[in-house]
Amino acid sequence: MLDEIKFNKAKEKAEQFYKGIDKVKCPFLNDLVHFNADGFEHVLFKSWNTPRSRQDQYVRLSLLRLAVQVISKSYTLQEYKECKRFERVQTNSKWNKEMKLVRYYTFMAILNNALIKVVIKEVEGRNKNFYSIIPKWRIENKDGQKNKLLYTGNPEED
Repeated sequence: MLDEIKFNKAKEKAEQFYKGIDKVKCPFLNDLVHFNADGFEHVLFKSWNTPRSRQDQYVRLSLLRLAVQVISKSYTLQEYKECKRFERVQTNSKWNKEMKLVRYYTFMAILNNALIKVVIKEVEGRNKNFYSIIPKWRIENKDGQKNKLLYTGNPEED
């Protein structure tokens, strides 16, 4: 079980760091990657209103500082996915869902002895944004046994 004080301290530290980033130049994309609220929210939530486990959030929050390094030093794209999906869009102070073309760019690096993936999401007509940082594994504690599991490869959920 993750200590609540330790978790809250890590979350506060990561949030403070994240708010200070703004944007980072990605050499592969030859473009700026913005760090907005959607990226931080995705670190904490799997999808809208569905939080990640505390342990998963803690690991991602702990790795968040490495996202800037991965993006700013990436010259090689590791994964790419393009699809049409419904995205929340604000029009005239109202939130609606519209079908948009979405692109996911994934970069990987080994930093501080951790293999991590960083996902950048680009929604048609918007900036490229940091979307997620994913350790290439997660620990599942089932019946008192810890198992290391790989993530699914679905950038919208991972």
